[in-house]
Amino acid sequence: MTVRVVLADDQPLVRAALRMVIAETAGLEVVGEAGTGARAVELAATERPDVVVMDIRMPGMDGIEATRLVTQGSGGTQVIMLTTFDDDDYLYGALRAGAAGFLVKDMALDDILDAIRVVATGDGLLAPSVTRRLISEFAERPVSAAPAPRTALGITDREREVLTLIGNGLSNTEIAARLSISVATAKTYVTRLLAKLDARDRVRLVIIAYEAGLVASTP
Repeated sequence: MTVRVVLADDQPLVRAALRMVIAETAGLEVVGEAGTGARAVELAATERPDVVVMDIRMPGMDGIEATRLVTQGSGGTQVIMLTTFDDDDYLYGALRAGAAGFLVKDMALDDILDAIRVVATGDGLLAPSVTRRLISEFAERPVSAAPAPRTALGITDREREVLTLIGNGLSNTEIAARLSISVATAKTYVTRLLAKLDARDRVRLVIIAYEAGLVASTP
């Protein structure tokens, strides 16, 4: 299976660098490039790519609005936000808009390629620094601003533990080791949480864990 990719960034050099490494990578193919959010939405509709690698700051329609429109479409396209982290305050908005991943441009190119493959399968992925940023953001919120814990509705104590660990950025293998269960069992818990909490992917579980205040409960 070849993963079809659209690159959306207003910097031609960034697109050129990504296009070059993707062209040299088996199983990945660039099917379109966009310099604006509006053009990215058009390409998502016409090319129906598996993944759009989307910058946030672009002229006209920004990457967040473009992501919202792309993920609301019927093509099943996933979006990875790829941005300059230190200059960007839009992380949470991007995830709420439906982004399945959030990466920073100073990551190794091999890690970005791996992220494209992971997101194409329907899973979510966050850079470790992004997970720390989310934790910090929610930790600074006043208690009165925290939404009611959605996790109180229909999940078990063990599922709550798993959700907490997901919120802290642990992989299935790490969750299994922490809870002394098999990796297969950890995957089963994640699948149940996706269904019970009506979450599209793992990134949405991370957001739910933060909103419910579960992250703060883990040292």
